[in-house]
Amino acid sequence: MTAGAAPVSATRRWLGLAVLSASVLLVVMDMTVLNVALPAMSADLRPGSIELLWMVDAYALVLSGLLVTVSALGDRWGRRRMLLAGFAVFGLASLAVLAAGSPLQVIAVRALLGVGGAMIMPSTLSMIRTTFTEPAERARALGVWAAMAAVGAALGPILAGLLLEHFSWHSAFLVNVPVMAVAIVAGLLLLPESRNPAPGRWDAIATVLSVAGMVALVFAVKDFGKYGLGSPAALAATVVATVTLGWFVARCLRRPDPLLEIRLFRSGPFSAGVVTALTTSIAMAAVLLLLAQWMQLVQGYSPLETGVRLLPAALAAIVASPLAPGVAARVGARAVLAGGLAMTGLGFLLLFAVPAPLAYWPVAAALVLIGIGNGGLATASSVIMSGTPAAKAGSAAAIEETSYEIGGALGVAVLGSVAAAVYRSELAYA
Repeated sequence: MTAGAAPVSATRRWLGLAVLSASVLLVVMDMTVLNVALPAMSADLRPGSIELLWMVDAYALVLSGLLVTVSALGDRWGRRRMLLAGFAVFGLASLAVLAAGSPLQVIAVRALLGVGGAMIMPSTLSMIRTTFTEPAERARALGVWAAMAAVGAALGPILAGLLLEHFSWHSAFLVNVPVMAVAIVAGLLLLPESRNPAPGRWDAIATVLSVAGMVALVFAVKDFGKYGLGSPAALAATVVATVTLGWFVARCLRRPDPLLEIRLFRSGPFSAGVVTALTTSIAMAAVLLLLAQWMQLVQGYSPLETGVRLLPAALAAIVASPLAPGVAARVGARAVLAGGLAMTGLGFLLLFAVPAPLAYWPVAAALVLIGIGNGGLATASSVIMSGTPAAKAGSAAAIEETSYEIGGALGVAVLGSVAAAVYRSELAYA
């Protein structure tokens, strides 16, 4: 359906949400699988240090670079078409891992997975915005969507650990193939088509600027995290990102039909939702990375044991996400957003206060607090999407997903750098 078409039935809406949520679960799960599968992949493929970095980073660089462009294309071409094409690309890329016998081939597969992820993630959000037209029902749907993202984060390490105990590292990718095949069939049957009926002319210059700027920005953040603030490559990438993204924003503000509707930031609630999504993503990415490394490398847990011990954060988010929109309806979205950030901060303070070696129960309590704070993402999504016209749903979804990607990269880079600096300092005094 296009904007203004008759709404679909309630049954079809919620069955369609199951397809959208399952696809988000799988994409998020795939983001975490590599962390567990990487040692086995490295032992088999023997990549060099640079190749290993690109095996890790290719997915995020491609995904973040394409989010804006793919969302704008979905608004024009059709959001369901874009989503189904994303399912196909993601499934084929996962199948292609069977032919990947070298680090460069794995990097290519990871990049192709990033293309598929960029087609899937914003399409799910924009389709929820256009399918669920009643605000309260849309808020509940976004709560389910956020909860499934949390489930994906929880299942990724556990599923990868289980598969790697019995099969090769290829299995961590091949599990995507049948799920994506089912998702394509279900999407054809259940999801309505929607698009912007008056999208305007395509802006090729803005497309190039957005891709170059986002890739440079994410690369700079990751490179600063690995090599410090003096990294020449990161400094050069920062200059490129500043120039290209500044030009992109100025161009979008001048045009009546921009590639990305930057003017959405004039809304205070919209901006607050984006800031909450960004900061919560920073917190979750940072704490899960550091705790996963600590539990495996310092405390000697297996990947599967580590995944199970990190479950409290995801389980708390699964519970909090569907409840957050209802609480926001009673006390206000601002209170829920602020409360979520406060809970996340308390979780970090508790982790900071736990002496080494880390006793698990205080860590579990901190993870629960951080997970509850992460549940505020459902409210952030509701605030971001509900105040956006249906025709601009792709822009809103692209902005939200971009905040998640940048937040995740910042969390890993900043807290990872701090941890490395503290570690070097401790060695100096040892």
